[in-house]
Amino acid sequence: MKLRERHYVYVIELSRDVLYEPKFKRANSDYQPGKPCVYVGMTGLDPDLRFDRHKAGIQANRFVQDYGLRLLPELYEEHNPMTYEDAQYMEVDLAIRLREAGFGVWQA
Repeated sequence: MKLRERHYVYVIELSRDVLYEPKFKRANSDYQPGKPCVYVGMTGLDPDLRFDRHKAGIQANRFVQDYGLRLLPELYEEHNPMTYEDAQYMEVDLAIRLREAGFGVWQA
């Protein structure tokens, strides 16, 4: 790992109950029933630690805090670690690709 490559993208599976949230539902008008609902983020922390912080309410996204189930490393591990700039790009790119695949996606 190069010195600057210390950022990560990560994907958290959300309970499908998040689909009852109007804001989430509006953001996912092309959601395909049966596909996972996920949160896509980026961090300078280990993704496991970042997930724990979300669940503990520390710099948490509300959907992750309320509906987060587990990390889905099979969707992001191959990309990590990376530079801050690459992580910023990859967070958006990964969210777009998952939404195009029919996932319910929140990315903030």
